[in-house]
Amino acid sequence: MASFLIDTDTGQVATLRQLMEAGIADAATGTAPRPWHPIQGTGDATTMWYAVMRKQERGVFIGTLVLRHSERQASLVHSGWQEVPIPDIGPTS
Repeated sequence: MASFLIDTDTGQVATLRQLMEAGIADAATGTAPRPWHPIQGTGDATTMWYAVMRKQERGVFIGTLVLRHSERQASLVHSGWQEVPIPDIGPTS
């Protein structure tokens, strides 16, 4: 279970734990610096049940979590959102 964040410049998605392990997020405060921004949704999500979605709006990436295979997910895809593949979740080198 994880909290997800999105790099608003690149659209890269990572969990808070991954960012802490990479030395990007502060383990003491549980926060990551800009351009990382928390993705709205439950703080204990698992990719088994939730899809991580992203979309670029006005030059920045935004993200959300949505229950997999739901009407909401289909609606987001229809309006231009993209599901982030699970293997792509994590900070880039």
